[in-house]
Amino acid sequence: MNKKNRRVICVIGATGSGKSNLAIKLAHRLNGAIINIDSRQVYAGLPIITAQPDFEERDGIPHLLYGFLPLSRKTTAGLYSSLAIAAIDLCFRQGLQPILVGGTGLYLDALTNGIAPIPPVSKEISGYWQMRLLRAGPRRLHEELAGVDPEYAAKISCNDPQRITRALEVWLGTGRPLSWWHRQKCAGLRCPVLKLGVRMPLAELTGLLAVRIEKMLSQGAEDEVKTVLYRSSEHGDEHLPGFSSIGFCELAAWLRGEISMQACMEAWQAATRAYAKRQITWFRRDAEIAWLDSSPCTTGDELADAALDKIQETESRRTSLGGLAS
Repeated sequence: MNKKNRRVICVIGATGSGKSNLAIKLAHRLNGAIINIDSRQVYAGLPIITAQPDFEERDGIPHLLYGFLPLSRKTTAGLYSSLAIAAIDLCFRQGLQPILVGGTGLYLDALTNGIAPIPPVSKEISGYWQMRLLRAGPRRLHEELAGVDPEYAAKISCNDPQRITRALEVWLGTGRPLSWWHRQKCAGLRCPVLKLGVRMPLAELTGLLAVRIEKMLSQGAEDEVKTVLYRSSEHGDEHLPGFSSIGFCELAAWLRGEISMQACMEAWQAATRAYAKRQITWFRRDAEIAWLDSSPCTTGDELADAALDKIQETESRRTSLGGLAS
């Protein structure tokens, strides 16, 4: 791909909104490769629970940064950003259009706007906060975080144990709150980025999410979680970072006999809807997103046609501005 024409396309939106299908259709039309930008889909061992595209869906399109990270390893925005930049560079060198797709807004911000150079935190400090999490729970730790980093605590949910413990680890390990580090950002991507957002009303999306969960169960989500739990218990690792995926905790509780299947389904659906709502709120503040309105009746081809129109509009505007600048 000519360096002058290089740009990155990002397809973002709430979980279950159809963005993965759109990305695949765009990859077929634009000679593209798909790069994951979802913090849960990086994990190996849970392709169903985390809704990773299967072999049929990939349909000959290169897919990068899916299912490669051990469940025992914590993922961070910094780690993701470095891997994504390398994947994007690989696509350009192979003459492919990089198409990022996912719903982790924090990772997208880190990639496009830069990431703070946070020093590594020791395993001892991480272990301490994981132990505190097990004993006190995320709500109590969120209260502690509000005491040392109220700015960041206000941005995250009290039911988000991974981000809560990460912020507390950084505070204890570096002596500075995570919000301070976020203001020390390094440069992000150096090529143009086009953000396409798939937008669907939450009320309509909620019904699709329930159907999606039923599909996951029919595909073998129960056996997937059972296998992962068995393997982790053999090694004494019953609380791994990768276990924080929505659906995993709920199915694990059911498998342990702690809740009924009905309660499991209700909790899973509620957690998924709450996550979708947080994603909608997060992306709504990004003025750079070109929105594509969708509904349960919108076909993938209709969405792809609308996306290509947005891309063409952006490219024409960019060309016009380039002509004026010259």
